[in-house]
Amino acid sequence: MKKTLALVLACAMALGLVACGGSASSAPAASKPASSAAAAGESYKVYLITMDQMDQHWVNVNAGCQAAVKELADKGVKIDYTWSAPDVKDDAKQIELINNAVADGAQALLLAANGPDAVTSALQEAADAGVKIIYVDSPANFDAEQTLATDNKAAGSTAGTELIKALKDAGTTSGKIGIVSVNTATASTVAREEGFRAAFEGTDFELLETQYCDGDASRSQDAATNFIAQGCVGLFGANEGSTVGVGNAIKEDGSGKIIGAGFDKSDAILTLIKDGYLLCTMAQNPDVMGHDGMMTAAEVLAGTFKGEANVDTGVTVVTKELA
Repeated sequence: MKKTLALVLACAMALGLVACGGSASSAPAASKPASSAAAAGESYKVYLITMDQMDQHWVNVNAGCQAAVKELADKGVKIDYTWSAPDVKDDAKQIELINNAVADGAQALLLAANGPDAVTSALQEAADAGVKIIYVDSPANFDAEQTLATDNKAAGSTAGTELIKALKDAGTTSGKIGIVSVNTATASTVAREEGFRAAFEGTDFELLETQYCDGDASRSQDAATNFIAQGCVGLFGANEGSTVGVGNAIKEDGSGKIIGAGFDKSDAILTLIKDGYLLCTMAQNPDVMGHDGMMTAAEVLAGTFKGEANVDTGVTVVTKELA
């Protein structure tokens, strides 16, 4: 990164949300106010490019961007804003969208990279054209002005800790654990899996080989069903689609013996938690990512940005009591 690596610790939430198992979760970083550092009368073109259009998570990132655009407009700073995303997670499609944004005169890109390396050549071309890069949710291996994301490894570890506690509370101290994730390249979900596996070190549980389903809920359900058939006592979904698939597989099983934890927050996930088919989910703060990413873009383009290189946007453990 261009600036010294630093973490901005998230403030504790006012409501004191309690994680399943009793541990408190980290709260979202405070959103940036509409900055006067971006001079009134200025106009900038900014693109948000996400991994796909499937997940409610990206809809919420877009909503955060839109809120920031309105706040900046109230300060006299005009943002010509576009959200662009492939229909599914696909490196080639995301590269095409990056190239299209640059050709359209984008001055800044808010990017959630599908993979850390696949898009680097496209980002180099964008940077050579003077485009500023800000990462939201998932970075690539290319220098950027700022990365706004969850501490995914820590959040994955929290998911593992909560699942272990729930299993032990149910009298289960050993057994197989299945993990359903996106792919082996996406930095955010890879870190979540690493953290989750680390939580099980020193226990008597056996973690099986991760199944990758590109975040597709239907394929994730099939993978989770196969894990259940192998006798798994616990399951983890590493993103929204994976988590929905895990919850639906547990619901379909109907035994009430499988405990599932997940990642991200959507209406479908919250319903699965309320109905008792998922223990909990690690809810990110995508609106903060979008909002503060847009504020950073305005400051960078105005030449006034003085923020940190890395911002932890926080995570909340959502249980049945909070769903």
